[in-house]
Amino acid sequence: MSTGGKAVFIKVDVSIQEQVENAVNFAVEQYGRLDVMFNNAGFGITKPFIEHDPVTYNKVVSVNQHGVYYGMYFAARKMVELGIKGVIINTASALGMMASSYKVSYNASKGAVVMMTKSAALDLAQYGIRVVGIAPGGVDTPILDQAKVRDGVEEQIKKLHMRKVLLDSEELANVAAFLASESASGINGQIINVDDGFTSFKSW
Repeated sequence: MSTGGKAVFIKVDVSIQEQVENAVNFAVEQYGRLDVMFNNAGFGITKPFIEHDPVTYNKVVSVNQHGVYYGMYFAARKMVELGIKGVIINTASALGMMASSYKVSYNASKGAVVMMTKSAALDLAQYGIRVVGIAPGGVDTPILDQAKVRDGVEEQIKKLHMRKVLLDSEELANVAAFLASESASGINGQIINVDDGFTSFKSW
């Protein structure tokens, strides 16, 4: 990389605990340590509750909730084993704090991420490990195009965001980078809203 860093890639299905554990071990094999774990994988399925069948529900929860748990669990164990006072960052959502129609599995899974972050932070503080989270609003990603929902989402964001635009992924990355740094050493067990005001007001 132009800045002198080194990046490696490993494909992981976060809903499979063995693959998450392997990813953690792979990182340590490559770099000799694990300072930061960012549990960022997630997705949602939009269906009315009466059609939100168990298959749909479990598919979303297996990634958004269980995947985050696996990431926290294996990263924390490795950090403790290596004696590293690391940072675990979880991506929750504004929709983990307030309900949205047709998204029961997404709402439930992201709400679980909020509480897992707080609970893990309390338990891991004794090892010097911080656990924090970010809660995005609507973010401009290729997923919107893949799901063919961009037009509808952008129109909705005009009502839900103060700037009336989608968030850029870099805005989330910048907050995550700050939370991983020593500058954020006083932030622990907290969910930082990066939602352009989404959770601060009610749209009329």
